[in-house]
Amino acid sequence: MSRSPSIPDRPHRDIDSDLPDDERLEALRGHYEDLVDVNEQLSAQLDDAEDRRERLQGKVDRIERENEMLKSSSLYIATVEDVLDDEQVIVKQHGNNQEVLTDVSSRMIDRVEPGDRVAVNDSFAIQTILNAETDARAQSMEITEKPEVTYDDIGGIDEQVREVREAVEQPLAEPELFAEVGIDPPSGVLLYGPPGTGKTMLAKAVAHETDATFIKMAGSELVRKFIGEGSRLVRDLFEMAREREPAIIFIDEIDAIATRRTESKTSGDAEVQRTMMQLLSEMDGFEARGEIRIIAATNRFDMLDRAILRPGRFDRLIEVPEPDESGREQILEIHTREMNIADDVDFADLAADTDGYSGAEIESLATEAGMFAIRNDRDEVTHADFVDALEKIEEDDSSDVVSSAGYFYQ
Repeated sequence: MSRSPSIPDRPHRDIDSDLPDDERLEALRGHYEDLVDVNEQLSAQLDDAEDRRERLQGKVDRIERENEMLKSSSLYIATVEDVLDDEQVIVKQHGNNQEVLTDVSSRMIDRVEPGDRVAVNDSFAIQTILNAETDARAQSMEITEKPEVTYDDIGGIDEQVREVREAVEQPLAEPELFAEVGIDPPSGVLLYGPPGTGKTMLAKAVAHETDATFIKMAGSELVRKFIGEGSRLVRDLFEMAREREPAIIFIDEIDAIATRRTESKTSGDAEVQRTMMQLLSEMDGFEARGEIRIIAATNRFDMLDRAILRPGRFDRLIEVPEPDESGREQILEIHTREMNIADDVDFADLAADTDGYSGAEIESLATEAGMFAIRNDRDEVTHADFVDALEKIEEDDSSDVVSSAGYFYQ
């Protein structure tokens, strides 16, 4: 419990009226200076109190918002089918296509029109009207500036780079080659493997090398609060891709919406499955997909539903494994290109000592080695810096394992 700041005692000086004028003036000046000091102290305490009040008010506001969110119930997306007399409308709920006759408040009836998307509660009462700006979140996933990552920045997965370029880049750049052979190009590519092996970097390099519209999204972004919103967002994304052909859709963490289907009856699981079914429908479609290519990435290949893995949806399943010794040496050279490296640094030796490291971990190793050089007031990174960095990373990893195990058994 914090203490309130103490108020300084008011200075008091007895000024003898019999003193000479000079001494009385000096005493009054001293008394005035004491009062100025007290005033400054009180002003500082007032400022501190105001700062504490603002911080506490911010905490109160945040707690009130969280409380309101916890008390609010989930809403459902519906479309207004018809507006009737007596402040009644017919709405169709997304997902189950159920049509319901419901009342509308007098403050909202003049603004509701057929075709409007609205949010309804469990009693199908309209809570709010969703304007057109809601659909703009799909447009925000379009990458307008090309990433700076190129194929030269990716090491240890040359075979995977070749397969991605054949399946994604070449059909957009040279479609006549596939027409001459008489085959359809692969429609989708799924990259899978451990974290940090370069899956997302590979997608960024494709975006850099092609002139196609690049649309990036995470699977978790498709898991929406409102029922039916996830599937609608999928439709919006593919519609936007068709309007901007040629286009590449990159879905990261696709396991968030494409996990193996279960018999779970919860509304959350049902909504995720609806979103996945909409994705499958868009990937199949009765209309030709045109110059739209799909790249997806996941760390949990074992969790994916078999339906999304069949040919015609993802024709190329490309494993991006942890790099071998030659790949690790190549990655070390890539991530040290901009570093001032001493002549004694042996990348082959370091590659042999980093068995099991991913590309991201090797990048972290190079950064840590540079930090050791800075600590020692050097602008050149030596082999000893890399060795020290490797030992530090291994010590941190082992301490994390021990602390995690200790927490688990508490």
